[in-house]
Amino acid sequence: MTTLALIGSGHIGSTVARLAVAAGMDVVLSNSRGPETLKELVDELGGHATAVTAQEAAEAGDLLVVSVPLKAYRSIPAGPLAGRTVLETLNYYPERDGHIAELDAGTVTSSELVQRHLAGAHVVKAFNNIFFRHLHDLARPSGAPDRSALPVAGDDPAAKARAAELLDALGWDTVDAGPLADSWRFQPGTPAYGLPYLTRPDAALAEDPGAPAPAAKIREALDAAVRG
Repeated sequence: MTTLALIGSGHIGSTVARLAVAAGMDVVLSNSRGPETLKELVDELGGHATAVTAQEAAEAGDLLVVSVPLKAYRSIPAGPLAGRTVLETLNYYPERDGHIAELDAGTVTSSELVQRHLAGAHVVKAFNNIFFRHLHDLARPSGAPDRSALPVAGDDPAAKARAAELLDALGWDTVDAGPLADSWRFQPGTPAYGLPYLTRPDAALAEDPGAPAPAAKIREALDAAVRG
């Protein structure tokens, strides 16, 4: 049985955990406040879930999902993740993270910063462009006619293939957006960020029930992105 470890268990992390348990996986959860603060989520998920420290989560799991604020990316334990596939959901919000000169200048992407910190790992950008409720509610079995897709970016083809396998198990098709240098195509403010999953483009994320977004729709949104 596949074990999925999560560093960060907020809206996206906990949603990924719920989808993983529904798919028959074991999940290992962690956050910055300690395992005891995850008791309610672990109780909800049942016997397939355990809570540990971030360090312990980094040492566990066949796959890792990191979902923390970008400003905390240097706190991710790097040593245990060497050689591992790490899916990261981090987005840059200057009002929350503070200004990061390289990102403001567009010389690197947030995913490249994470990869630089996790130098020995194989980083894949995923789960960052969708509202957490849509991530849960739009998941569909493989082959479903109304199945949606999520973009991923990464520099290692094998890691992207493993990420695609995970997304498939969780109920999602995958669109390859290219290397980490191209992950800006689905960062905040681009056509692929949130909008493809709305019933109408002017809908509020928290109020919209979500609409299927097949791979062709995601590809179109990625191609429409303009940097800067």
